[in-house]
Amino acid sequence: MQEDHRAPHSPASAGVRGILAAALGFAETRARIAANEVEEQLLRLSEICVWGVAAALFFCLAVLFASLCIVFAFWETHRLLAAGLLTTLYLGAGGVSVLMLRSRLAARPRFLAATMRELAKDKKDLGRT
Repeated sequence: MQEDHRAPHSPASAGVRGILAAALGFAETRARIAANEVEEQLLRLSEICVWGVAAALFFCLAVLFASLCIVFAFWETHRLLAAGLLTTLYLGAGGVSVLMLRSRLAARPRFLAATMRELAKDKKDLGRT
């Protein structure tokens, strides 16, 4: 027969195991929060990309055909002026779009912000005990 050479569990080791179990529980919860945030951000980003591409495609087609109509309307008299004014208009709209894009990117929430808040709260709570 084999003998069991393991030492019996002492109350101190049970306390350490309890602390480790609690720490693992906190870590698991925080990892789940982080995973949920990453998944939400990816879904939101993919949806934004799909709708953005669709909007850009249809607006580009509309602008192209509107521009052709304007240039054809002035074909006999001022076709170069019409084309130049339309180009200037589009450059201005593109510049405004770039500025709006930059402001939206600067105003977005930080990546994993909720996870970081929870970790900071945990750190503060552990410091009190």
